[in-house]
Amino acid sequence: MTQLHPLNEDPQDPWTLLYSTDKGYRVEILKALLEEEEIPSVILNKQDSSYLVFGEVQLLVRRSDILKSEQVLNNFLKDE
Repeated sequence: MTQLHPLNEDPQDPWTLLYSTDKGYRVEILKALLEEEEIPSVILNKQDSSYLVFGEVQLLVRRSDILKSEQVLNNFLKDE
């Protein structure tokens, strides 16, 4: 049996962009916070590997989890 790639697990519930930044560590922290809330997420790194100032790191969540994810994101940003 072929395993599906995480981004293609459920075509009825596609991934959507929650957060984007040029600072990868912020996305890692937010991903950990989402995991604590049992919200699956995926990091998509679009930064240039030679020059990390070009491009961004994106955090994707399932569309069905977007409202709960936005609450976690808002709490994270409010505390900074």
